Amino acid sequence: MEGAGARIAADDLRQAMKRSASLTRVLLNFVNAFLIQTSHTALSNGTASVGERLARWLLMAQDRMDGNEVPLTHEFLSLMLGVRRAGVTIALNQLHRKGVIRLSRGRIEIVDRDGLINSANGAYGIPEAVARKHGIAI
Repeated sequence: MEGAGARIAADDLRQAMKRSASLTRVLLNFVNAFLIQTSHTALSNGTASVGERLARWLLMAQDRMDGNEVPLTHEFLSLMLGVRRAGVTIALNQLHRKGVIRLSRGRIEIVDRDGLINSANGAYGIPEAVARKHGIAI
């Protein structure tokens, strides 16, 4: 997906953090939320089904985009989930039959976010709640 970014030299960032307690707090909150998300990703990868992990991934992608369309291909999702493309196709079709997504070539539209959250079966939510609490995006 397209996006924009910025960078700062490590020494400049360290200096800015020394001058600003609020910047340090925001960055530490981000690190905390990111580590929680990383832990939940490992837990999800080890315990959740392909469909649950796919639902989680779609929700996380939507969190980072405007709107309900997620421009991701089956091939890309198979790489991200570490499964065969056929497994992604089966899981997407199951979510489509549940009525939580619509499928078109290279695009997935989320039509029932609450239903997709339920489809994630607990694999989505805790890291996102921590991030929202601190007003940060992970």
